[in-house]
Amino acid sequence: MTQSMKLIGIGDNGQESLLPQYAQWIEESEVLVGGERVLSFFPNYQGEKVVVKGGLKALVERLQEETRPTVVLASGDPLYYGIGGYLSSKINIEVYPYVSSVQLAFSKMGESWQDAYVTSVHGRSMKGLAQRIDGKAKVALLTDVENSPNRLAEYLLSFGMTEYRAFVAENLQGENEKVGWYELQDMVNHEFSPLNVVILKKVADGPSWSLGIDDEEFSQRKPDKGLITKKEIRVLSLYALNLKKDSIVWDVGTCTGSMAIEAARLAPEGQVFAVEKNEPDLENCLQNQRKFRTDLTAIHGKAPQGLETFPDPDAIFIGGTGGEMVDLIQTCCQRLKEGGRIVLNAATIENLYRANEAFAQSGFQTSIMHAQISRSKPILGMNRFVPLNPIYIITAQRKEETNE
Repeated sequence: MTQSMKLIGIGDNGQESLLPQYAQWIEESEVLVGGERVLSFFPNYQGEKVVVKGGLKALVERLQEETRPTVVLASGDPLYYGIGGYLSSKINIEVYPYVSSVQLAFSKMGESWQDAYVTSVHGRSMKGLAQRIDGKAKVALLTDVENSPNRLAEYLLSFGMTEYRAFVAENLQGENEKVGWYELQDMVNHEFSPLNVVILKKVADGPSWSLGIDDEEFSQRKPDKGLITKKEIRVLSLYALNLKKDSIVWDVGTCTGSMAIEAARLAPEGQVFAVEKNEPDLENCLQNQRKFRTDLTAIHGKAPQGLETFPDPDAIFIGGTGGEMVDLIQTCCQRLKEGGRIVLNAATIENLYRANEAFAQSGFQTSIMHAQISRSKPILGMNRFVPLNPIYIITAQRKEETNE
């Protein structure tokens, strides 16, 4: 390749969206690269057209060998959820953006967008969207055929997010441009163009929960309540996990899902995976997910079986071992990412000893907190303290190598 290529953003109104200089560069080029839709805007192009299909690796290899004047076309701003970032990291290419579809949608809506949360479900899973957007005043979403406005509405309603209205902008700047407001219920069965942007606007107050959700808020096994990591222990354990906003978290023995749910709220840009051996408890976990608007992955199984389906974690919480403590700890230590933490709650001295020994055998060092919590309870016009079961909170990290 003897010269810099050009990556030019283009609108749905085709050549009308181009500055004269951009149009000249396209006319003078010998190779025009882009998707079928954007290439169709240039029916009289005299050079070679290259249609972008499938992965970008093959395209990069092709462009690296190209010596002719080449222009790559992309919709809107190529550096905004587009191919621009990938191409510019691989080849020498000049980027000339057009207005993004999100900018155009907000202009049609007549509202500012510097305070909006912007994300994409175009070509990616909707999994985890609930906790990412919950409580945000404005949310802009790039969609696709599968993750359509209809599917998005169904998803939001399944988590009870009825405080949002949706503004849908279709075929922006195209011949069939259409914009309008919709209630989520109305969106479910409405037909939309595949080319659209959805903006969610919060029009009412929704529920909110601070760190340390009350135990009574969670659906639990009946009549045997109490199979839950208590609020105070939960907060201390979450602190010990040292979660970041994008952490990948495992919750082993999730039961009601209280730890997994709070972890998902602390790491909304990450992923949370949970495993539970008792089906009734898992059903409670799924109910609690919907209530607390956390879209995590929870499976039925007895760990360490099932953990092989999860990605490597930054943090692991072990609330129950199901009698497989040593194997479970070994598996978790092997899979934990560099710098990560494992937090295990033990209720007995014997499990404390076994866990500490198993971590040491895997090359991990531990710190232990013995939490003895009591709650006040009224009695005959006075108050007394009722103790919770004491818990050992074990935090394990890989031992640092020392140069001797």
